[in-house]
Amino acid sequence: TELYGVSFFDTAQVDSWIDFTAHEIELPATLWFYPVIGYMPLNAAATEKAKADLAKSLAVVEAHLVDKTYLVGEKITLADITLASALVYPLKLVMSPAYRAAFPCLIRWFTTIVNQPQFKAVVGEVVLAEQELTAGGSAAPAPAAAAAPAAAPAGKKKDKKEKGGKKGGDQGGKKDQGGKKEKKKEEKKKEAPPAAEPAKKKEEHVLKVLDRTNPSEFINDSWKKMYSNCTTYDEAMNYFWEKFDSEGWSLWDQRYNHNDENTVLFMVSNLVSGFVQRSGEVRKWAFGVMQIVGDGPFDVCGVWLIRGDSIDPLLKANDDAEYYTWTKIPTPVSDADKAKIFEMWTSETTVGGKKVQDCKVFK
Repeated sequence: TELYGVSFFDTAQVDSWIDFTAHEIELPATLWFYPVIGYMPLNAAATEKAKADLAKSLAVVEAHLVDKTYLVGEKITLADITLASALVYPLKLVMSPAYRAAFPCLIRWFTTIVNQPQFKAVVGEVVLAEQELTAGGSAAPAPAAAAAPAAAPAGKKKDKKEKGGKKGGDQGGKKDQGGKKEKKKEEKKKEAPPAAEPAKKKEEHVLKVLDRTNPSEFINDSWKKMYSNCTTYDEAMNYFWEKFDSEGWSLWDQRYNHNDENTVLFMVSNLVSGFVQRSGEVRKWAFGVMQIVGDGPFDVCGVWLIRGDSIDPLLKANDDAEYYTWTKIPTPVSDADKAKIFEMWTSETTVGGKKVQDCKVFK
């Protein structure tokens, strides 16, 4: 299918665009349209910043597509599919014609991608937004016209002249006004300023508490560096088992509960990438590898290492974790389980006898 291009250079470019989409497009885009679909509360300042950040990122894509039909090479790749998928909801819901006007090349490219039969079979017809929707489900209000200054009441000058008839009367009025001002000043002094509410202390993360109360000799950062920089995976896994602290850390088998629905590979890859991204809260205390295997429907499975003896911190950090079955790997870890973990964490060909289609590492 050549979804990763036709050369190593193409593959590197595809990976680069996928990372760009995840970090520079998806984040501001979701902050903009999530409140519209009720996925998160509206924060007006965050929404405005998201619009500006997304515009900067789209300008990069626009410049790239000035003389290109596709992001990489001369045919559709996973880079096009990933970026177009990330832009479907923003362009359908919140990116008004005025906002889109700055990106004609991007819109031309997007229209090309979403009208491919294979794309339409999954996503359906994509109709671009005619106006920006807001969190209430209505169109964004147009800027209000500046209010005209109020007209001076008729006869105002005449009234002033009439009031200023006698000098003594003017002086008396001024004295009365002076007395009122002094009275107001005294009242303001008497009014005590409202007491400031004490700042709420941020609750300490449960795993940070565990590090303080029950320290472990296993250093997760050191393990991650070994895994990333090892000469061979045998070297890395030998290091892991030498350092592994079964009392301070636990290992968990991960299985997706709805593998029968995983029929489109790029959507499954997005599912797994999203899971990894949303687990950032426990990055200091966890490590995991997730594999996509089989020939369709695709199985999503993995093995995770986490501080403590419970998977609850990951469940609280990532709502998607509830869609997986988590099974604690018993300790001491048997040779059979060590072999399964070795395969899950290192194999690039097969896992459990099934072909590896994609792999994501949380580290």
